[in-house]
Amino acid sequence: MHASTADHQSEPIALRLAHLIHDFKQSQVTPKALKAARTAIIDTIGVTLAGSAEPCTKILLETPGVGDGPGEATVFGTRHKTSALDASFINGTASHALDYDDFSSIMGGHHSVPLVSPLLAVAEEKHLSGEALIRAYVVGIETEIRIARAVNFHHYDKGWHPTATLGVFGTVAAVSHLIGLDVDKIAIALGLAASLASGVKANFGTMTKPLHVGHSSRSGLLAVLLAERGFTANPLAIEHKQGFLNAFNGVGNFDASRIFADWAAPLEIESALMGLKQFPCCGSTHPAVSMALLLVHEEHVNADDIESIHIQSHMRRLPHTDNPNPQTSLAAKFSVQYAVARALLDGTLRLSHFEGDAHHEPRILDLLKITRTNAHPDMPEDSPHQFGAEVSLTLRDGRTVTRRVDDMIGRGGDNPLSADELWEKFNDCSKRALAPTEVMPLYERLESLETVADISQITRLLASRSLPGNPAAGAKTFAPAPGNTLAETWVP
Repeated sequence: MHASTADHQSEPIALRLAHLIHDFKQSQVTPKALKAARTAIIDTIGVTLAGSAEPCTKILLETPGVGDGPGEATVFGTRHKTSALDASFINGTASHALDYDDFSSIMGGHHSVPLVSPLLAVAEEKHLSGEALIRAYVVGIETEIRIARAVNFHHYDKGWHPTATLGVFGTVAAVSHLIGLDVDKIAIALGLAASLASGVKANFGTMTKPLHVGHSSRSGLLAVLLAERGFTANPLAIEHKQGFLNAFNGVGNFDASRIFADWAAPLEIESALMGLKQFPCCGSTHPAVSMALLLVHEEHVNADDIESIHIQSHMRRLPHTDNPNPQTSLAAKFSVQYAVARALLDGTLRLSHFEGDAHHEPRILDLLKITRTNAHPDMPEDSPHQFGAEVSLTLRDGRTVTRRVDDMIGRGGDNPLSADELWEKFNDCSKRALAPTEVMPLYERLESLETVADISQITRLLASRSLPGNPAAGAKTFAPAPGNTLAETWVP
């Protein structure tokens, strides 16, 4: 146990957390943590650029009062500058607009998007370094995942959206550390976050889901700014009988001790239970999609040779992805049947496959007709492995070919994205907001993020300069980008 945790065991949870957040040192960021954090930040910036021209993001910027605050924080993919609060709101929403961002099985949601937009906004305004931003990101991850360990999966199953309800605490931790807030004020900011936390899963599959992230990012930053200026909150707001844990989870449905057990030993960012999304669709479809792609590339399967498709997924993966006949591009992202069929047909899965009428292509419809799906009988609900799938194909020549994986939480841990795969995804995303000549300089600078002396060296590369139709400085509109997708959701 970290020494400061033992020293402060009798204090309120917010104050105990505040000591850990305040005292976090650069020496605690291991080489493994540094690499994982840098990769996650690169990935998050890419998907935020991709989401910057989505309808939900554009509507925000067209809404009176949003983005009008004076400041030096960049709205991604534009030349518009605004306040850190507004940039966190807009970019935070954009970061989750396509639900292409990384995720954590422990959190039951997406761990990076609540942190990256507010950190970049504050670091840009204050001219802080890449090293400081990465350290703040790591402590933000540690905080939100530790709270997730205390409340999940009851919290998730109850209907809360952990990306927002838990992410707001990560935002507070990360930004507080970044600006050097003192311990007492960090505790107040965490108390504020207990009241600002919000987001229900009933709004999954709509624009409101990514709005959860924008709101959470803004709220976490607001809590820090208020606390910095002397605002008050109850430092017992997390464990109080009418506080966060009891109100959100209920008595007996959490274990607060798990927040502090073995804090940062090892760091949560080093966990294999976090993964980047290789495919732009619901993370619960990814194990089955990966198995389908193995069949294509290892068994040289051609879609025309398939007589039937059988998908068996872990039971937790199916309630939100068993959609055999998706009627919209958004619904297609939540259809394991469509995602597998598309992978079998094209041997890949890209953003363009979830746009327009791609889900109504005749060859796709033919494959959907021969697809059946059920919960895998050998993957129990209480298994520690929750991301399994098996795909079996019966071919017209009489053969049956099968691939199975018992646990694949995106791409991370022992199965990370290669350098080429990370670049391919970043490029595919970023070119939707930036001109092709602008993407590589940004990516190369991000590859050495920890050496950047002033984050504005990064954020100036996030403002498109040459894309046709890009607004002039100060214009409150987004540059046009292809596609008409809305906000997809991931559910563990």
